Amino acid sequence: QVQLVESGGGLVQAGGSLRLSCEDSGRTFSNYAMGWFRQAPGKERKFVAAISWSGGNSYYADSVMGRFTISRDNAKNTVYLQMSSLKPEDTAVYYCAAYLYGSGRYLYQDSHYDYWGQGTQVTVSS
Repeated sequence: QVQLVESGGGLVQAGGSLRLSCEDSGRTFSNYAMGWFRQAPGKERKFVAAISWSGGNSYYADSVMGRFTISRDNAKNTVYLQMSSLKPEDTAVYYCAAYLYGSGRYLYQDSHYDYWGQGTQVTVSS
């Protein structure tokens, strides 16, 4: 069983940084590719970033490329999203998700993920 708990959200000024964490309380974390998605009010949930089970491959939405970095620590069952140069349009609820043996282009689609966290709010003020 996978249980994902996000933390690290909050209010930050434009240009600032935040680091989100997502901890998995299960025992098979290393079998899962991990993704971050976000949903702004009144909008659909969108892909932000993903990382392979080994951490060897990472994927990003064009809108965050060069500003966000996804990483994972399998010893701590945790995936991170380092967000820098934040913009007001980054404001959203951020969700982490786990995809058993996920890889490649399938990581961009939320429908492929098996487990989801409860979300953490990120608000960027202008």
